[in-house]
Amino acid sequence: MNRVRASAPQLAGLVPYDPKYLPARAFLSANENPRDVDAEVRELISRRIASVPLNRYPDPLANGLRDMIAEANGLDRSCVLLGNGGDELLFDLALAWGGPGRTCLNFPPTFSVYAANARLTNTAVVDIARREDFSIDEEATFERLAVGDIDYVVVASPNNPTGLRAPQDFLERLLDATDALVMVDEAYFEFSRSTVRPLLATHENLVILRTFSKAFSLAGVRLGYILANPGVINEFLKVRQPYSVDAVSQAVGEVVYEHRARFEPGIREIIEERGRVMEALRTTVGVRPYPSDSNWILFNMEDAGAAWASLYENGVLVRDFSATPLLEGCLRVTIGTPEQNDEFIRLLRAFVAERGQKRAQAARA
Repeated sequence: MNRVRASAPQLAGLVPYDPKYLPARAFLSANENPRDVDAEVRELISRRIASVPLNRYPDPLANGLRDMIAEANGLDRSCVLLGNGGDELLFDLALAWGGPGRTCLNFPPTFSVYAANARLTNTAVVDIARREDFSIDEEATFERLAVGDIDYVVVASPNNPTGLRAPQDFLERLLDATDALVMVDEAYFEFSRSTVRPLLATHENLVILRTFSKAFSLAGVRLGYILANPGVINEFLKVRQPYSVDAVSQAVGEVVYEHRARFEPGIREIIEERGRVMEALRTTVGVRPYPSDSNWILFNMEDAGAAWASLYENGVLVRDFSATPLLEGCLRVTIGTPEQNDEFIRLLRAFVAERGQKRAQAARA
């Protein structure tokens, strides 16, 4: 039969997630760490991988790495779960706490995968739009929670793509106000220097998501983890894919986590460069940068789409959100190396100056 039955109805009209990957000389679009794992750590990784038996299934729960993360966070192994990147764990959240007749609370603009996962699992989504400055509308949030039908909440802190972390007092009040599972996505917390980890001791409904992709330069390996109370971890265990973290990734993760202090200078440099790039954007005519606690800066400008194209033509790739609802006219630039940041600033200012000259000439004509 030369035809196929239609896929599940919830897929109708759903657009696959597109990371907008394009070849470029300077990748400043995906919030990656601009520096690769250093040569010494890479050599240690190579030695560890050489001893991995590739013909055997991996430890299904990555217990070696699980124990390391637990110890570093003052927790028991039962409070930690590894995943195939944070993405797997986000989907497991929707599988375990979502579904038909269930509802999640979302704060757009935010990471689009949250709402996409809800839709894939037939979970209703309640959106509480952020304010004009991209802060969370706290009053509207607590009013909606009071209805009592929310099953899970996802709050990114810092929020991607807008940049700000969620206020600590808001997160604590949020956890106190509901029995819904509250996931705080801390994928970028190393750049904000802020975590809700202490609240695990007093809030059974808290789960924290973290990743190796950003601060630890392992976007290409796919390793994420959650911290939560054992009862919550057990529910995730019911829906996760078996052997989802392969043996090679476990080996890489163990070496990198063991030597995580070596990444601290790079993290500090990114934070310092963020301040420098922020000031450069702030002093560029017609550009409005938004405050950031992460390793990127979102900014608004006229002709944002044309600015993106001009940057890309010159080898610099940033993320274009200019046609995205609630982010109209916005671009997002990842903090790169000082040299990459200098080139980005130079090219953006050249574009702004050229557009300004053209407008002045048109006005005189």
